[in-house]
Amino acid sequence: MAASLAAHKVAPNAISLSSIVFALGAGAALGSTSLIGSPWTRLAWVLAAGLIQLRLLANMLDGMVAQVSGRSSPIGELYNELPDRVSDSAILIGAGYAIGGLPSLGYVAAIMALFVTYLRATGAALGAGQAFHGPMAKPHRMFVLTVACLFNGLAPIAWQPLEARTGIGLIGIGLGVIILGGVVTAYRRLRFVAVALRGTAA
Repeated sequence: MAASLAAHKVAPNAISLSSIVFALGAGAALGSTSLIGSPWTRLAWVLAAGLIQLRLLANMLDGMVAQVSGRSSPIGELYNELPDRVSDSAILIGAGYAIGGLPSLGYVAAIMALFVTYLRATGAALGAGQAFHGPMAKPHRMFVLTVACLFNGLAPIAWQPLEARTGIGLIGIGLGVIILGGVVTAYRRLRFVAVALRGTAA
């Protein structure tokens, strides 16, 4: 796929920006689940899952196309990082407004995603290296939401009793997992950076 895109002279930075389009679509599809009725709700869940994966695919292909085509840009890193921050926020906040979610959970999850990324970027800027530690790095966050979306879109309503009783469904639980996992991720990344800096100082 990367070779084909490179052969058609698709710019890597354009692929990076396309991830925002997919993420905004995913966020809108997630939020719409609380506004539309069946059977469209199920379609929105599945659509959101697909768009989340397309967002990840775009994130992977931009760098690969840049390497294959030899069209790396001096500002390519900006195009690689900034769309990710917008995409994470769009999807996580959209999930907060979905059926079974809570807006507050969506916003906190988005903040946590920004924070763990900030720790990674800070570690790299200080010379400690890139801290990609999980358990809630970007691919893991998107995996949790994809599974929740597919379950909500494909599983029978009878399999979702928690949402009927409490108003919090699998998507809300998923956001909670992302938040708690983000706390662990933040600790691991901060520890990695601190250990690396101590070693450099020694």
